Amino acid sequence: MKLRMIALAAGLLALSAQAAAPKKAEKVNDVTTPLHAMKPDYPTPYGAPKTEDVKAVLDRVFTYLDQVTPAKLVDKTTKADIADLSKAHPNAMLAQGDYRLTSYEWGVTYAGMLQTGAVTGDKRYTDYTFKRLDFLAALTKTWLPLVKANPATDTPLKRFLDPHALDDTGAICASAIKARRMGISTDLSAYIELCSNFVSKKEYRLADGTLARMRPLANTIWLDDLFMAVPALAQMGKLSGDKAYYDDAVKQVLQFSKRMFNPQLGIYMHGWVEGMSMHPEFHWARANGWAVMTMVELLDVLPPEHPGYKAVQEQLRAHIKGLAAYQDGTGFWHQLIDRPETYLETSATAIYTFAIARAVNRGYVDRQAYAPVAMLGWNAVATKVAANGQVNGTCVGTGMGFDPAFYAYRPVNPYAAHSYGPVLLAGSEIITMLKSHEFEQNDSAFMLKRGL
Repeated sequence: MKLRMIALAAGLLALSAQAAAPKKAEKVNDVTTPLHAMKPDYPTPYGAPKTEDVKAVLDRVFTYLDQVTPAKLVDKTTKADIADLSKAHPNAMLAQGDYRLTSYEWGVTYAGMLQTGAVTGDKRYTDYTFKRLDFLAALTKTWLPLVKANPATDTPLKRFLDPHALDDTGAICASAIKARRMGISTDLSAYIELCSNFVSKKEYRLADGTLARMRPLANTIWLDDLFMAVPALAQMGKLSGDKAYYDDAVKQVLQFSKRMFNPQLGIYMHGWVEGMSMHPEFHWARANGWAVMTMVELLDVLPPEHPGYKAVQEQLRAHIKGLAAYQDGTGFWHQLIDRPETYLETSATAIYTFAIARAVNRGYVDRQAYAPVAMLGWNAVATKVAANGQVNGTCVGTGMGFDPAFYAYRPVNPYAAHSYGPVLLAGSEIITMLKSHEFEQNDSAFMLKRGL
């Protein structure tokens, strides 16, 4: 009996040891495993995010920007707050934050805040823009008469009230008109008149009316200037009903494109110089972003019956087709679009994401072809938004160069302001896409749901 019990115990121990022993890994081959269903090792999230996750990213950006962009005047010497904005205090300056409230980058940010507020219903975003435009309008009312009397007057707004270039005024002008159309109670007419007059009548132009600069060489066209001017012209057309603004906006898009768009590549060069037999054809990513954003902004308000509407839409389609072909597998685009050895850049990726998503949502392009492009772009951008709301991987301000090293080695910095507005625009447009389209994964590939 005792021997039988010992044998039984030994048998149980053997069975226990056998169960505890690691099983030999089954060989993975085409017979044992459906290889097409294996999960890829994607470097960025793949597929459609949840709407609340997109909003969470935008909320981080909002919280950061709200904290680091105060809207107030202070005394230059004492740094004490100046509460009375109705008087031109000789020692007044804008309270210093991380970013300038009157830069073209912040014109994009104001527009991004307005759109995010409209899409999500979160009033904080709309109020952000309304509060700061209200503040700038109050300063304009006080200081503009002094600047008109003497342009050398030292003011806290500097070139905001005495613009010298499209960068000083165009993007802020467009956002101010958008705010007015959205019901801001503040009277913005003085500044809108000031900035729209500069864009339409005072900025330097070539003989055929194309907007241009006198640097770095005489009669130079910068692709950036499409965005610095055309959305403001388009918004003025919408606000005033004056067809001449629409005509000028369309002319700029088509004349820039005739000189600077490479139809074989589907992308734009950054700069063009009148009189040069050969042009420095560097396809800088953010400049291409300004161009594609310009076209969707123009089409949003350009009457479909306008004789230039179809041409702008066709140009937009050609550009989006070109951009999509260069998207990296990570979802980003490169600093020089067609040079994959250059770094992956955030601001351009955010702008393309917004513009392509907007084109899909508005029906300007084939949604099955381009909705996944926009979604992959957003998933990439979201990885660059830090926990504190700062956006990483953004190229700093960039002039026009004549060699690839100039672009390839431009620094990146979280304080480069160019990403914040585009991130807000991209995220809110992706939310619109998620609300209005259904997606699926078919054989693991992300796409719009079939039959829709």
